[in-house]
Amino acid sequence: MLSDWEARFEQFIGHPIPDTTPDPAHDIAHIRRVVANARRLAGIERADLAIVLPAAWLHDCVVLPKDSARRAEASQLAAERAGAFLRETGYAPDLIPAIEHAIVTHSFSAGIPPRTLEAKVVQDADRLDALGAIGIARTLLLGGTMGKPLYDTDEPLPVTREPDDRRNVIDHFYVKLLKLPDMMHTTAGRREGERRARLMRVYLEELGRELTESQLP
Repeated sequence: MLSDWEARFEQFIGHPIPDTTPDPAHDIAHIRRVVANARRLAGIERADLAIVLPAAWLHDCVVLPKDSARRAEASQLAAERAGAFLRETGYAPDLIPAIEHAIVTHSFSAGIPPRTLEAKVVQDADRLDALGAIGIARTLLLGGTMGKPLYDTDEPLPVTREPDDRRNVIDHFYVKLLKLPDMMHTTAGRREGERRARLMRVYLEELGRELTESQLP
C-alpha cells in the first residue's frame, strides 16, 4: 500500500547525506506540508498519487545552502538520490522516471519546466509553502540564518530602487515570492497561491507603514 511506502519515504529523508547542509526552512516540517499540499492538489487535478507522493516526500532529500554556487544542481542531485533509493527498495520501476522528473523540475532555481501533470502538482505544492503566513515565517527564518539584514534602511520597501534579495530579506518577496501565483500550473494551486500572496501584501504594507513611522528625522 502507498501508505506503507510513505513511512519508508519519511524514514529515508530523516538521514541526510553528509555533503549537504539542510537549512531550517527545508526541514521535515516543510516536507510534510508539501506532501499535504501535493495530496490535496492531486485529488483536485486527478494526478497519479503513486508518482506525486514519492516525489513530494523525496523532493528535498538533497538540500544545498541557498548561497551555494551549486544551488541550481540540488534538485538534480535529489532526483538521482531518490531514484537510487526507489530502485533499491523495489518501488514500481515504470514510475521512477516520472518521479525523478517531478523532483528535478520542482526547483525554482533550476528553472526546468515540468512536462507532466504530476510534476506540475509537485512544483505547485512546493511553491505554495513559500507563500502566505508560513512563507513569511520561512523567509524571515532563512534570512536570519544567513545573517542578512531585514531591510534597506534608506528605503525599506523597494519603491524607487530595484529589489535585491542578496542584500536584504524583505526584497525576496519582490524578487521571487509575489511572482509565484502567476507561475502556478494548476487551477487550484493558482487560486490558493493568490490567496496566500494577498496576505503577504497586507503584511508588507503594514511593515512599510511601521518602518516609515519609526524613521528618525
